[in-house]
Amino acid sequence: MLKQMEGSRAVAEAVALCRPEVICAYPISPQTHIVEALGELVKEGALTPCEFINVESEFAAMSVAIGSSAAGARTYTATASQGLLFMAEAVYNASGLGLPIVMTVANRAIGAPINIWNDHSDALSQRDSGWIQLFAETNQEALDLHIQAFRLGEELSLPVMVCMDGFILTHAYERVDMPTQGQVDAYLPRFEPRQILDPTDPVSIGAMVGPEAFMEVRYLAHVKQMQALELIPKYAAEFKEVFGRNTGGLLHTYQAEDADTMIVAMGSVLGTIKDTVDELREAGHRVGVLGLTLFRPFPTAAVAAALAGAKRVVVVEKSLAVGLGGIVATNVRMALANSPAHVFTVVAGLGGRAITMKALRELFLKAEREELDALSFLDLNLELAGKGLELELVKRRSGPLAENLLRAAGPARNY
Repeated sequence: MLKQMEGSRAVAEAVALCRPEVICAYPISPQTHIVEALGELVKEGALTPCEFINVESEFAAMSVAIGSSAAGARTYTATASQGLLFMAEAVYNASGLGLPIVMTVANRAIGAPINIWNDHSDALSQRDSGWIQLFAETNQEALDLHIQAFRLGEELSLPVMVCMDGFILTHAYERVDMPTQGQVDAYLPRFEPRQILDPTDPVSIGAMVGPEAFMEVRYLAHVKQMQALELIPKYAAEFKEVFGRNTGGLLHTYQAEDADTMIVAMGSVLGTIKDTVDELREAGHRVGVLGLTLFRPFPTAAVAAALAGAKRVVVVEKSLAVGLGGIVATNVRMALANSPAHVFTVVAGLGGRAITMKALRELFLKAEREELDALSFLDLNLELAGKGLELELVKRRSGPLAENLLRAAGPARNY
């Protein structure tokens, strides 16, 4: 059924159709509307049987999720930004214990300085935690990926993180095709946990493991996650059969058939990138797009195949590994280790800075001319950054960097 609705509400209704038995929640922008909507559905009796548990922190939310999942309940939670960092210890425990928790991450920058706007710093800080990570381009894709996430996580007995851009998607009103309960039930089997706490057959979980077996435990976690590379395309194909639309998968390409220059990105920025590529195509430029839906496990072979014909690859990413550069680009370079293509890293949109078609057009044309640096920052205000460096050179006790830059910047402006 087609509905015009907020992205958060669309995700909440999709999660409800998956029949979770425990939802544990702590509010943090921009995911709050998701769990608020689910709380309303539980209170109204529209989602039953389901226990909605208000907790006192994000760490508690993941801890409760671990307990309920270990007890055999289909479990869901959501978080963002500092909340994800606060639950980080438990995030690693959830994957280490092999518990199929599904969690929405409404992507938001992490501090300091504090920032509530969108980038991918939060989810990518947990890229090695052992969770499967899926990134949505649109609200329709976010809705659909949550349904697939329960199927995937429960088959592998691994937790799944569905990432959607905070505010850009979570608070945007768009038309989505909301499936029926019958469709979801036909696609998502009744939950049969691979492991469960049974009082008649007591076991310990999360017990101490020494050097004699720890490496093997981690190896098996890696093997299990790599199995997702085969299951995700399969489940995406089955999803299309039931729901009648393409969604999910490992990745997708756009205008890529004869492209010399390929743009790689994740999340909602792909829409702006595709519009920019359409304009460049009309002007005769051979530019294409590779959108990553799956980031962990990284689809190395699929990325290499999709970029095989490109002379140059531009990775536009909303994250920064301080002291190194690109996070997504590092993975792309690994996939292209045997390729002659030039890979360029472009860090963009940090802290919610707008990524415009004008800036992208100039960027892509510069890449086409092979004039890009290996690492660049889209729309970086070098004059403002320089003032911060100058102050530190002149005055040892220069004070907090963030506040100094704000004073130097003057009234807020959109770069």
